[in-house]
Amino acid sequence: MSCFLICGGLFLAAAYVFHEIIVKGKRCTSNVKLHGKTAIVTGSNTGIGKRTAVDLARRGARVIMACRSRERGEAAVSDVKKESGSSNVVFMPLDLSSLKSVRDFAENFLKSEPRLDLLINNAGVYSDGRTEDGFGMMFGVNHLGHFLLTNLLLPPLKESAPSRVINVSSAAHNVGLIDFDCLNKHRTLRLGSTTSDLVKIYAASKLCNVLFTHELHKRLQGTNVTCFSLHPGAINTEFDRNFPLSILIIFGLVRWFFFKTPEQGCQTTLHCALQPGLEPLSGRYFSNCTVRNVYAKARDDATAKKLWELSERMCGLQ
Repeated sequence: MSCFLICGGLFLAAAYVFHEIIVKGKRCTSNVKLHGKTAIVTGSNTGIGKRTAVDLARRGARVIMACRSRERGEAAVSDVKKESGSSNVVFMPLDLSSLKSVRDFAENFLKSEPRLDLLINNAGVYSDGRTEDGFGMMFGVNHLGHFLLTNLLLPPLKESAPSRVINVSSAAHNVGLIDFDCLNKHRTLRLGSTTSDLVKIYAASKLCNVLFTHELHKRLQGTNVTCFSLHPGAINTEFDRNFPLSILIIFGLVRWFFFKTPEQGCQTTLHCALQPGLEPLSGRYFSNCTVRNVYAKARDDATAKKLWELSERMCGLQ
């Protein structure tokens, strides 16, 4: 019995150390204040987007919370104001699955806001189906909507420079592949709706984020606008809320050991948005508040340019 207890104790101690050092990860150490600055955070009504909004508001930024649901978005604005102590937080409707909604958001923003210092493309989905414009849902929301949004907001970003664009990607991009034939013929990254298909589509959409950032950096040279992509970590959010109780009990332990909280998960986003001196690393990919090398496919000039030009045509920017 004593041996069992000792082994159990050692296991728990090791698990605790793993959780505290590996899972929690590094924190953004920047003490930069943002008074007089304006930031947009997409998908900020929940999860790491909401925690990002709280931090930026606490630093003095005017925060635009760009969310699809007005009800949830306005409720989140109330929460962020209360937690940050700032009243300079507003909701603006944005549905990334609708190119019209993206254009309407940009038009409203350009009419009402005099500057833009931080554009944080945080929103993302993992789901099947099609967007309003007939694109695969994950391609349309995770990449194309943010691609159009960023291009429409480049004028204020350039006028407010130095400014930054942050694209929240995922380590899943490492296993992603972009099938341009499928995109051209079917307006989606892959056909099929099995679990395996959805995982591959999600990974491909995250590869799009990294390639978009790579090409965006090239096109922003000389503007003093920089851009970064990142992996936030595996985040403990609400996606399991409909699981059976028995699964929740088991999965709860797994989540505690291996998943970050939204507060921990937003740290690399904040690092890329706020850390001074990152300008020479524009276009690069970060994880755990550290720049990381990516596979050749995620920094291939020809692929990034091809994706950009295809995205322009799909968004009607050409």
